[in-house]
Amino acid sequence: MIELTEKQVELRALASGEAKHILAVGGSRSGKTFALCYFIDRRAWAAPGSRHLVYRKHAVSARQSIGIDTFPKVHALTGDPLPKFHAQDGYFEYANGSQVWLAGLDDSNVDKVLGREYATVYGNEASEFAFAIREQVLTRLAQSVKKVDGSDLALKEYLDLNPTTTSHWTYKTWVVGAHPESGKAIDRTRYKHLFVNPYDNVANLPASMFDTLRDMGERNRRRFLLGEYSADVEEAIWRRSMILRAEPPGDMQRIVVAVDPATTSNAGSDETGIVVAGIKGIGSQTKGYVIDDASGKFRPEEWARVALSLYHETQADCIVAEANQGGDMVESVIRSIEANSGTRSAHIKLVHASRGKVIRAEPIAGLYERKLVYHLDEFPELEDQMCSITTGFDRRAQGYSPDRVDALVWAMTELFPPLSKTNAIPIRPIRREKRSFFA
Repeated sequence: MIELTEKQVELRALASGEAKHILAVGGSRSGKTFALCYFIDRRAWAAPGSRHLVYRKHAVSARQSIGIDTFPKVHALTGDPLPKFHAQDGYFEYANGSQVWLAGLDDSNVDKVLGREYATVYGNEASEFAFAIREQVLTRLAQSVKKVDGSDLALKEYLDLNPTTTSHWTYKTWVVGAHPESGKAIDRTRYKHLFVNPYDNVANLPASMFDTLRDMGERNRRRFLLGEYSADVEEAIWRRSMILRAEPPGDMQRIVVAVDPATTSNAGSDETGIVVAGIKGIGSQTKGYVIDDASGKFRPEEWARVALSLYHETQADCIVAEANQGGDMVESVIRSIEANSGTRSAHIKLVHASRGKVIRAEPIAGLYERKLVYHLDEFPELEDQMCSITTGFDRRAQGYSPDRVDALVWAMTELFPPLSKTNAIPIRPIRREKRSFFA
């Protein structure tokens, strides 16, 4: 039997009320995901033949977090049998014909997933994906289906996240009450949100977990314990207005994969920064493009496989890694993966850091200020880090290392060597076979 916390009862009232768009925002392990999965399960049983979508940025995350962890926990507590899971297509099928689909918007299966209509769409960990993805998914919130009592099942959008910055589209939409792109006021009767934190779920959590969250740096403590959005840092060397978007520009002269490896891979480790970037143009017209941010917490063999996959997929020139931050280890791990898989050898370039992180980053921020670098997608976690780095950034005080930014800086320094040193020298791109990756 499921006993909801007081906050989960409040969330249920919002989720079953008149509002169509429901956001649960707050700290880690606060019961947000469990509650929203439970509500979807009840909706699936209430309306035979209904379809419901749970999506994340990556399909593997959706299946591991929801399919393997949360959904089985919900059914274990309700006493209902776990619906049959169709692993190839990624959905649970109920005895009454209802379906709950699990998807990642990076998945090759995305066309099949978005080719259907749903009665519920649930974006899990909304900090990971862009506003444009959310709007694309909303076009599929259109299934007309009846409940067992003959009434219509109301269409619902659920979202949850650990809050990032006040520049995030969830904050602008639900807290400010404005469309994040047009700035027009939204109809607040259709948008409801609730802050829910670990303290609201204390009966279901070990006491030691709170010690871990309290000991985090200020940035992560506010996000994962207090569940608060953070304002952008005014003294940051990047501002949101400097981060510009662009469509893929076609063939590029150079593409590189930059890696900033974490030295350990335990629960408290830093991330491994992995950023793919390229350039196109001649002389002063050369522009840089951030193609992908694949950073995350990985074991060495995992980030090596990610870096190699991106290297071959994008036909990159080289993998760039810092020599005095595990550079020798980077090369040895990558060579080991290549030997075991039989893939061709990647060109690895080890670079040396003779200056501090912030000093290295400032010229790259200057490239952004001069509108010489564009992002081909929204990269929320990378961009949050960029807009948190100040001239006096203290890794220990902040409780994290800006590994995504470090990888970005290494990539752009490799692509713009003259411009990263001075504003007076124009870039002369290397002449080589053009890449068709973005044709």
